[in-house]
Amino acid sequence: MRTHPIDRPADLDQVRDSYDRVADNYVHMMQTTGMADIRRHPWLRASIDVFAEEVGGLGPVLDVGCGPGTVTAYLAERGVDVSGVDLSPRMIENARRLHPECRFAVSSATELDLAPGSLGGVLGWWSLFNLPRDVLPQVLAHFADALVPGGHFITGTHVGDEDALRTEAYGGVPVRWTTHKWQPEALVALIEQAGLRPVAELRLPAGEFSGPGVVVMAQRPVRPE
Repeated sequence: MRTHPIDRPADLDQVRDSYDRVADNYVHMMQTTGMADIRRHPWLRASIDVFAEEVGGLGPVLDVGCGPGTVTAYLAERGVDVSGVDLSPRMIENARRLHPECRFAVSSATELDLAPGSLGGVLGWWSLFNLPRDVLPQVLAHFADALVPGGHFITGTHVGDEDALRTEAYGGVPVRWTTHKWQPEALVALIEQAGLRPVAELRLPAGEFSGPGVVVMAQRPVRPE
C-alpha cells in the first residue's frame, strides 16, 4: 500500500461525468473513423509494439485511463498480461462489451492502490492530461514505485504551453475538463523526478485528430541511480 495518499483533483467528479456523457459517441466515432485505432498510426503502433516487447515476462501490465479498451486489447493480442482501468464507468461498460476477453475495472489514476514492485509495465496513453500539474508528479511517483526493476512506463500526451478548458467534445456533447498540456522537456523532467529513466521519445506534429503530441517511454532502473 502507498504511504501517502495522492491528492484528489478538485474536478474529479466533473471529469468523470463528462467522460460518461461522451463515452458512447467516442466509441461510435472510433469505430466509424478509426481515430483511436493505433493500427492506422504506424509510429504510435511501433511505440506500443516496443513497449509490449520490453514488458514481456516482467509481470502484469496496467493500462491506466484505458477508455473503451482499444490499446488494452491490442496488447493482449500480443500476449501481454494486461488489464485496464478508467475513471468513467460508461467507458468501462463499453470496454467490457467490446473486449470481453480482457479485464477492466473502474478507478481513477489517483485512487489506485498498487503494491511496490507489482507491475511489469504501466501505460498512460493520452489519459493523464486531465491531472492537475501538482497531482501528475504524485501519480508518476506511484507508478514508478509499482514497477519491478527493469519495468517500463509509457505515456502519450498533448504538447503545448497553455492549458485548454474543453466545454464540448465528440460530436458536440457538453463536457467540462481541462487539458493540461506539457512541453516534452518538462514532461521528461517529471518522469525523471519520479525515479524513472527515459529511454525513448517520439514527437508528433499536429495530425488528423489532434494537435502536437509526445510519447515517452521510461524504465525503472535495475539498480538505484
